[in-house]
Amino acid sequence: MSENLFVYPEAVERFAFDWGHLTLTCGPKVNGACKFSAGVVHVPSGQGHTRRNHPGAEEIIYVLEGSGEQMIEDTDGNPVTQHVRAGCTIFVPESRFHSTLNTGSEPMKLFVVYSPAGPEEALRELPDFRLVLPPHD
Repeated sequence: MSENLFVYPEAVERFAFDWGHLTLTCGPKVNGACKFSAGVVHVPSGQGHTRRNHPGAEEIIYVLEGSGEQMIEDTDGNPVTQHVRAGCTIFVPESRFHSTLNTGSEPMKLFVVYSPAGPEEALRELPDFRLVLPPHD
């Protein structure tokens, strides 16, 4: 693998789902990053992903555009939901269940970071997963 230090989303594969898509721009399969992986998530208005967790990994979500409802379970397993908008940084502690719902009228665009790298690969096992390859020059 060549060293891809500068990566644009349109140049790499995309994980598409019924609720939106994730484009990994940093990680073991993209550029050899091993301590974390990261990418851009697009969630159309009215859409969102259901409750999930990433065993053994923490996640950071930064809202670039749009607004919605973010749920993260507390230490007792109770769901805590808060309205979030552009500029909000969300921390999902290790292995905690969480979900995202776009309640706004515009698409939500999120930048996500997983540490350690790898939990995003489990998304390939979801029933609505579709791999979208980048266009060839």
